[in-house]
Amino acid sequence: MAESRAAGQNKGKKELHRQWKQGHVFWEEYRDTAWLCRDDAKAQLELNLAMDAKNNKKGFYRYVNEKKKVKESVPCLMSKTGKLLTMDKKKADVLSNFFAPVFTGKLSSHTSQVDELQKSLPL
Repeated sequence: MAESRAAGQNKGKKELHRQWKQGHVFWEEYRDTAWLCRDDAKAQLELNLAMDAKNNKKGFYRYVNEKKKVKESVPCLMSKTGKLLTMDKKKADVLSNFFAPVFTGKLSSHTSQVDELQKSLPL
């Protein structure tokens, strides 16, 4: 029964996506429906894994080990002054300043080290 409910929600999500592409539905409405479908699918997967853990140990432990993995953070960055930044807020500010010209059209005074390395490499 839960599988048929999930299939029905997925069908509704697909229909909302089609309507959004045609401009009949707001993005927020489609996004909320997609999130709800994703959350329901995740809950259904976890329920199925829990109910079948004795028979499907490999699937259960694969899911548990995937959840235990540590997600990597942004590595240390170097500021314009050459100072190594380790705090998340400061790293976010540097990345924001670096990528802001993409959206504003203004050129940044901060050049990437990749460009400098490419210029120094022989062809």
